[in-house]
Amino acid sequence: MSSERLAALLDEYAELEKRLADPAIHADQGTARRVGRRYAELVPLHKAAAELEQARADLAAARELAAEDASFAGEAEAIGATLPGLEERLAELLIPRDPHDAKDVIVEIKAGEGGEESALFAGDLLRMYTRYAERRGWLTEVIDAQESDLGGVKDVSLAIKTKGVPEGGNGVWSRLKWEGGVHRVQRVPVTESQGRIHTSAAGVLVLPEAEEVDVTIDPNELRIDVFRSSGPGGQSVNTTDSAVRITHLPTGIVVSCQNEKSQLQNREQAMRIMRARLLAAAQEQANAAASDARKAQVRTVDRSERIRTYNFPQNRITDHRIGYTAYNLDLALAGDLDGVLDALGEADRAARLAGDPELARR
Repeated sequence: MSSERLAALLDEYAELEKRLADPAIHADQGTARRVGRRYAELVPLHKAAAELEQARADLAAARELAAEDASFAGEAEAIGATLPGLEERLAELLIPRDPHDAKDVIVEIKAGEGGEESALFAGDLLRMYTRYAERRGWLTEVIDAQESDLGGVKDVSLAIKTKGVPEGGNGVWSRLKWEGGVHRVQRVPVTESQGRIHTSAAGVLVLPEAEEVDVTIDPNELRIDVFRSSGPGGQSVNTTDSAVRITHLPTGIVVSCQNEKSQLQNREQAMRIMRARLLAAAQEQANAAASDARKAQVRTVDRSERIRTYNFPQNRITDHRIGYTAYNLDLALAGDLDGVLDALGEADRAARLAGDPELARR
């Protein structure tokens, strides 16, 4: 393991601990939250390093005593047997982690091929992520949604947040970052009169929610248009131009929001999504030479480019990236996603230990 990296991180931990002990930092809640998140990320490392240091000290003392009294030999052997596990744990914590792991997320779900059935499935995914968030004690907020005629969703943006500082720096992103891509469903649609199984798809994009300090946006590079909100079937649901469409001219990224009754509120919500998309775009550009993680979050909702299949007749959920299959689709759609997410997390851990941090996202 890198002793220089360990020393640097422990120094950073000590410095953050001092900053958090200073009451002045809490005058700026944004700064306090960022410092608190980083501190929480380093707590497991500090604990593991302290445990290893203590075990090594105990081993040295036991060996010294064993040299004078053979009855201490067994104790020295027992302590020595714990060292490999402690060293492995510390080595794993020293591997550079995803810098966004502590962040909250914005999940965008878009209906794709399959018409109304795809919109109904997109609604199922929205409920699945909402229920999973409830199980984890996270907060959810629908930023914007366009419903379909039969009660599904054509397009929805869902913010998911932790309460307070996430333990160990493991925020919402650390669990949901692999969900981006095309999700395929196989079932008999409610609109099918002859009982035939159809295949349709919905696209999911997961973005780490950006804070204002993460992204600098020049107001002169934004075009802001206002229009009237519309509901299922295209009918107007508001008599004023409260819906907002923001275009970032340099990148061409477009965000629309119409959920709120106030134009100002819709603008604020649209800017939240815009910041998240610009942060993701900047990250993609910065990592382009080394990797292309966002290839996993496929850009077209094509049924052939799927990461996961939800097969209703077999009650089966299959993640194609890691070969995971379970026959508990009903539970997964009710929010019990830990099985597939744990498997993805373990694949990611193994990949990082092998020196390939993007293996689990392919």
